[in-house]
Amino acid sequence: MTTAPDIIVYGALWCPDCRRTKQFLAEHHIPYHWIDIDQYAAAQHIVRRLNDGRQIIPTIVFDDGGPVLIEPSNAELAARLGITPQARRSYYDLIIVGGGPAGLTAAIYAAREGMDTLVIERSGVGGQAGTTERIDNYPGFAEGIAGSELADRMREQADRFGVELLIAQTVVNVDPGSDRGGFRTVTTESGEEYCAAALLLTPGTRYRRLNVSGEEDFIGAGVHFCATCDGPFYRDMHTLVVGGGNSGIEEGLFLTGFASHVTVLEMGDRLRASQVLQDKAAAHPKMDIRLNTTVREFRGKGKLSSVLVEDLKTGRQEELHSTGVFVFIGLNPNTGFLADAVEMDGRGFIVTGPGMETNRHGIFAAGDARSGSTKQVAAAVGEGAAALISIRAHMEDEIRNRGYAGDC
Repeated sequence: MTTAPDIIVYGALWCPDCRRTKQFLAEHHIPYHWIDIDQYAAAQHIVRRLNDGRQIIPTIVFDDGGPVLIEPSNAELAARLGITPQARRSYYDLIIVGGGPAGLTAAIYAAREGMDTLVIERSGVGGQAGTTERIDNYPGFAEGIAGSELADRMREQADRFGVELLIAQTVVNVDPGSDRGGFRTVTTESGEEYCAAALLLTPGTRYRRLNVSGEEDFIGAGVHFCATCDGPFYRDMHTLVVGGGNSGIEEGLFLTGFASHVTVLEMGDRLRASQVLQDKAAAHPKMDIRLNTTVREFRGKGKLSSVLVEDLKTGRQEELHSTGVFVFIGLNPNTGFLADAVEMDGRGFIVTGPGMETNRHGIFAAGDARSGSTKQVAAAVGEGAAALISIRAHMEDEIRNRGYAGDC
């Protein structure tokens, strides 16, 4: 690896992506300068200048004259620094693609069973759960737990049992091998190939977009998909939340800790969130709900200034003045790398049968990217454990009926 350039990281202590970036740099012994934009007003101006008026963190500046990195994944940061993480060997009993709650749970179970296990994660461990401000419905934590803390605890437990974590590598291809037995192979963006007797796919999901006029233009400049990441930018301002499901109401309640008022826009004639969340929203003095309302356009010059909405019952359109909109309308699976490797439904979620096995022998799926999953942390953990039980049976069958040498 070449000598790392001098690095300045502009961020904030409340920003989960900033914490992930700092952890990655520390783990790879890369020195950097940290500047908290909440402490230095001048730093906020620098961030906006580097982002064409948008306030996006972390913003990472290098003294070698190369490109600035804006909210990079660990894989993008590794590539910029000339770091190519590699696993210790080419063969494993089990390879897990994705380091969220489902993948980490399965890895812990597998390692305790004596399986050599590799987890490949593009970004930071914990998945979307790791960027959630607070998780109140995970058993065992009566007062709730920060998503980042839960992710850290899962990682520590995986480390304790000897799970190998390959961070900042993106899987770009899966070769399912032969249904008659043998090995399954994954290829990473750096060109490395790793094979295993079984694969578990837990790639997770990403936030779905509205795909209306102006949305792409104002991402990071008024349009956001993570209240934990960007909510503190809107202190004492009126913010909008699009989506009345659990995520929308949870994030809206979180935003009330910063915003002067939060308006939730829901297309349907009722909220889809749990009754507990609905009751909290109804009782909160800083929240109101608008049903049968959809977004038609985001407007502004350089930064978002207003949102054009339509009442779906009357057809009446109205311009709402707000500089911050948070969109929570569902999830899309991170399954583009699978191509034709396994069967997927019409939305790209992985189809599984009994035991969470895909249509390919020896390849299993769990968590949010699995078709029919409930998109809950506790459910993902349960699916990870259940998938591993099926994988154990698969491994026993491979050894008993086919046999395999521990090599590709």
